[in-house]
Amino acid sequence: MKNVALIIIHFTFAIVLFGVACAGNTQSKLKGNWRSKDGKTGLKITDNEFVVDHNPPAPEDYFLKGDTIYTSFEGNQPYTRFAIEHLDEHQLKLRYPDSATVEFTR
Repeated sequence: MKNVALIIIHFTFAIVLFGVACAGNTQSKLKGNWRSKDGKTGLKITDNEFVVDHNPPAPEDYFLKGDTIYTSFEGNQPYTRFAIEHLDEHQLKLRYPDSATVEFTR
């Protein structure tokens, strides 16, 4: 009976690990060039940089934690926080730090 319980526990953990390993990567969907729907703002996200078109554009370092993008200029704190409200292959909806929501398309 103890062996059956151990087999079930190991099988359950194997399924959980397999599910996590095969889950989609949010960061790969996020990378690329984005343009706001009104055409005023451009956004470029690479492996290492998060660049919002300003005059002049200032590339910032970033990292993801859950559904939030944290950016910092040259590694300085405090971090600027952008919340991802919606993300798929062609659309991105970001909530800026001032609570304004901007919709981007590829």
